[in-house]
Amino acid sequence: MPELPEVETSRRGIEPHILNRTVTDVIVRQKNLRWPIPATLKSQLVNQKIRQVERRGKYILLYTDAGTVILHLGMSGSLRILKQSVPPEKHDHFDIFFSNNKLLRLRDPRRFGAVLWTKKDPLKHKLLCDLGPEPLSNDFTAEYLFAISRKRSVAIKTLLMNSHIVVGVGNIYANESLFSAGINPKRAASKISLNRYQQLVNSVKSILQLSIEQGGTTLRDFTQEDGKPGYFQQTLAVYGRTSEPCPVCGKPIKKISQAQRSTFYCSHCQK
Repeated sequence: MPELPEVETSRRGIEPHILNRTVTDVIVRQKNLRWPIPATLKSQLVNQKIRQVERRGKYILLYTDAGTVILHLGMSGSLRILKQSVPPEKHDHFDIFFSNNKLLRLRDPRRFGAVLWTKKDPLKHKLLCDLGPEPLSNDFTAEYLFAISRKRSVAIKTLLMNSHIVVGVGNIYANESLFSAGINPKRAASKISLNRYQQLVNSVKSILQLSIEQGGTTLRDFTQEDGKPGYFQQTLAVYGRTSEPCPVCGKPIKKISQAQRSTFYCSHCQK
């Protein structure tokens, strides 16, 4: 699944091509994604100008004067900026055409993505209103994590992946951040000190930022808006490296399951 860096990479990639451009057409080839694409979307969107291209968590928001398109890439979705003459392929379900002879195309083989429309403040939409702070924002601090974790016996990795606590820290980046901070993913969130939370917050921010700079992580289906893969996977320290030597101590990386997700860690370096 595309995680926050992949979504932010997509947002940055499409923004220069569609910002302040007028929508000239909308084509829906498959309306039944995770939720049905609204039947009125074309009539609402055509002739509108894209005023902002923002991200909240793993959602991309296309603001217009009439309302906002809410995009989610689901498990396997990706966005492309293409010439309008490029024919659609099998899994190309949705296009927005623009006045610069380009189009924004959603490709989604597994159809778990979403294209929604709201006339109200999108940050108050039911899918976004209860999300936690952005991990790269000033609201995500060690003090915040320390305070919110005091009565939580849940494992720290599970807490870190809770979108109501902090948004967008998916499985890959939770694994990598905990390794960087030297924290065992099984440790109870309430047993972690403020000092160690500071290390963790620093690790989350630096790893996410590095991944964004390198274009996101390509695992299975994700590619950038221009079709080029991300390269962060080449720098992964523990994720997907079961039994390989830890890059710090050389002991084998372990794999366990937590909340139905794979966890990779070094039992020697992470306490």
